[in-house]
Amino acid sequence: MVAILTAVALAIASMTLAAILWSVAQPDRRIWPPHRFSAAVAWIGWGGTFAFFATVFALGVIGWGDAPVPGWLRYGVGAVLILAGNAGVWSEVMGFGVNQTMGAEGQLKTDGLYRFSRNPQYVSDIAILIGWALLSASFVAQPSVITGVLVLIAFPLAEESWLSERYGKAYLDYKAKVRRFL
Repeated sequence: MVAILTAVALAIASMTLAAILWSVAQPDRRIWPPHRFSAAVAWIGWGGTFAFFATVFALGVIGWGDAPVPGWLRYGVGAVLILAGNAGVWSEVMGFGVNQTMGAEGQLKTDGLYRFSRNPQYVSDIAILIGWALLSASFVAQPSVITGVLVLIAFPLAEESWLSERYGKAYLDYKAKVRRFL
């Protein structure tokens, strides 16, 4: 079961990273962000996201406590990162719009957590993954967590030229004032 779940998580992460790298190298033929938003884009995007996080969660449960992580780090820091990450990502998804999160037309968002980070949803997802790695203290979840964090760090590389094209000077001014992550 561990091998299957790990393969699923790594396959999702690898395909996502390949799409990101393709989109950086070939912006005119990019995959992400999509040229046109559709229901299929939303289903694939959200489906892949939930499938990845579900496999990481399952791997953490399967390997629960097999890594020597101190209790204060697991239940203190890990739990706080998960709660804060979920609060951050879901508040911004709701404020930003579920569809706009997946590339639908919308407004440039510079308020809320976007005042502090150009990518608060990715920062929040990274916090959730790191928090789960700490809380579960699972060796078998670590490769998927690390790969997921790398993919989340790569996402903005594909989005920044798209945001610049879409929002022009407003985005460039925002980019000059607010950091990519923290």
